[in-house]
Amino acid sequence: MLTATAALLGQGQSVEMLTTAGIAAAAQVSVGALYRFFPDKQAIVDAIALRHMEAFQEAMAARIMLAFPPDPTAFLGAIIDAFAEYLATHADFRTVAFGAPGGGRYVSRPTRDAYAGSGEVSEMVRSFLTEAYGMDITDTFELRLRVAIEIGDRLLAFAFEQTEAERAPIIAEAKRVLATTLFG
Repeated sequence: MLTATAALLGQGQSVEMLTTAGIAAAAQVSVGALYRFFPDKQAIVDAIALRHMEAFQEAMAARIMLAFPPDPTAFLGAIIDAFAEYLATHADFRTVAFGAPGGGRYVSRPTRDAYAGSGEVSEMVRSFLTEAYGMDITDTFELRLRVAIEIGDRLLAFAFEQTEAERAPIIAEAKRVLATTLFG
């Protein structure tokens, strides 16, 4: 069911246009079978988002270990580059995370926060910064991290609203802005 939904999203179908009947048909199951596993469409969307967030986190940790960034700014840049690459290659996740052009977001705030704002990704960032770079994580830094995550989320959404050629300079500027926010 998740694979069928991801395929529909990856083909450009918006979350608004998804129906449980359409998902069930694509998955070749009955609507009743779908409801045995998921109470509603939002639960399916959140499950897809969680699957992608976990996959990205694992890939990011492996990538950092292969080529360890020399300083916190390079570390931040590596995370942003990796996430942008992940979004570019996973259209279904991009649609769920940022919506279709002109649309809204579809990952529920609790699911998003579990991995981004206050959850596992921010914990991974904190761990790397303290263990690898000896940074002291203060209350001020915690606030800066929360703000940087929100800014970064919006800037990446903006970048992916542009053409591929226009995206790179926006991502470069996002890295500068976020490094200044976190470390400046």
